[in-house]
Amino acid sequence: MNSSATSGLYSDVLDFAHTTPSWFQSLAELWTEAGLLLFGALFVMVWWQARPSGSRAVAVAVLAPLGTAFAYVCSELSKSVIQEDRPCRTVTGSVSLIPCPPVGDWSFPSNHATIAGAAAIALVVARPVLAYLTVPMALLMAFSRVFVGVHYPHDVAVGLVVGGVVAPLFILLAARPLQRLVETMRSSNSGAALWLAGPGPGETEPVVARGRHSAGRN
Repeated sequence: MNSSATSGLYSDVLDFAHTTPSWFQSLAELWTEAGLLLFGALFVMVWWQARPSGSRAVAVAVLAPLGTAFAYVCSELSKSVIQEDRPCRTVTGSVSLIPCPPVGDWSFPSNHATIAGAAAIALVVARPVLAYLTVPMALLMAFSRVFVGVHYPHDVAVGLVVGGVVAPLFILLAARPLQRLVETMRSSNSGAALWLAGPGPGETEPVVARGRHSAGRN
């Protein structure tokens, strides 16, 4: 991968990063990792809120993190083939804000940006209203990887696109079979399956629990 096209922009961003207050630099360093945890919390929230909904809503909520994981795998495979070195080693005079990853931890595309793009769009597919939160989160996470000095701009741009395309395609292809599985789990007598799949529309508690209550009254 020819990185000369964005190495100048990388240097400009990194130079700007070094002019910012130390607390802002620390915040950027924290966000590059903490953003992933926040996306994880959103996945759990969306699944939990989908449990009383239709089976397709639950299926999409479950597939959102799985699609994100699949996008990450695609990104990692691409890195191992392309093998672009990190700008913090190849751009003359660059001093990253965080330690430069070791040789062999390749730069293109950015895994963080891929995960962020995938998670953002997967969550939008599950809950469209979250676009106002997840899309800015993904963009900020991608920018933070350039800001701290460990990625070229094209690394994060391509990562966002890869994640934003792969994850929703994964959800689209897998939604129908997983929807059938959710329906099967809801009709089962397994308490664990009912808890995972959720009670469904109009249900306030698992069928098994209701049956036990009825038996107790008899």
